[in-house]
Amino acid sequence: MAAPAKRFIDDYLSYLLARASHAVYKEFDQQVRSAGLASLEWRVLATLSDGDGSTGGMTIGELAQEVLAKQPTLTKLIQRMADAGWVSIGADPADARRTLVRANARGKRVVARLIDAARAHETALLAGLSAREVTRLKAVLRGLVRRPAA
Repeated sequence: MAAPAKRFIDDYLSYLLARASHAVYKEFDQQVRSAGLASLEWRVLATLSDGDGSTGGMTIGELAQEVLAKQPTLTKLIQRMADAGWVSIGADPADARRTLVRANARGKRVVARLIDAARAHETALLAGLSAREVTRLKAVLRGLVRRPAA
């Protein structure tokens, strides 16, 4: 019996990364939804969670790039999240023409438990790899993320 022909997508990096991302996140998504957040809300709060709230913050454009969303979609979402009390929107003290988004105390509380759960999920997911393999995997992925678009 002949071995099945190898398909192009079985070895195509972009496809493998997308499938891996989907498989990994699908496991964690239930926890996000149980916390009352949609996946994009989780990504926004997780991205903003390390700011101190008094300085810093991110513009909608910067945030859109980080959370993999289109700017108009994110603008509407940020307004809903501000109305819900999870984020605050305000002028940049250094440049009043810029609007910054910050996670407020309520948003940080909502996401703190999920960040702990995300860390535990990642630890379980990577348990079969050595510390060196995990470090290398993350370094390779960060390199791909930072690579300039062609």
